[in-house]
Amino acid sequence: MGEQSQYCTFWVDGLFFGVGVECVQEVLRYQQLTAVPSAPEAIQGLINLRGQIVTALDLRCRLGLPPRADDALPMNVIVRSRGEVVSLLVDDIGDVIDTSGLELEPAPANVPSVVQDVVHGVLALPDSILLVLDADRAADVSVVPETTGGTP
Repeated sequence: MGEQSQYCTFWVDGLFFGVGVECVQEVLRYQQLTAVPSAPEAIQGLINLRGQIVTALDLRCRLGLPPRADDALPMNVIVRSRGEVVSLLVDDIGDVIDTSGLELEPAPANVPSVVQDVVHGVLALPDSILLVLDADRAADVSVVPETTGGTP
């Protein structure tokens, strides 16, 4: 993969993430969700994106973070992952930023392992740290431990 320099940024529980612009199809305000019975907890439902059915995955749940307040509606970052289109539900959308000249560094050891599992690394920005999200790994809910118990 070539060195990425432009990232679409967003926040999840105060964490500042970025995903390469080449992976992002679009960003949208909250969309009505249709529940999917027996889906993993991180799968919040399906959205109808101009006739295309898209799975909506809650990054808070995927990363083991506390749930969003009931009155706070998530935003959608629509990404292409493994030939599919997936909506990542995030708290707020940032800007597209250019990180040319910055060196991607490994995530610090004190970052929770579930977050480390979905990031390529971190970029030190002048006023913050950008966690560079791997859209494919973030969208892979098969690795998320089930919290409901039982047998598959």
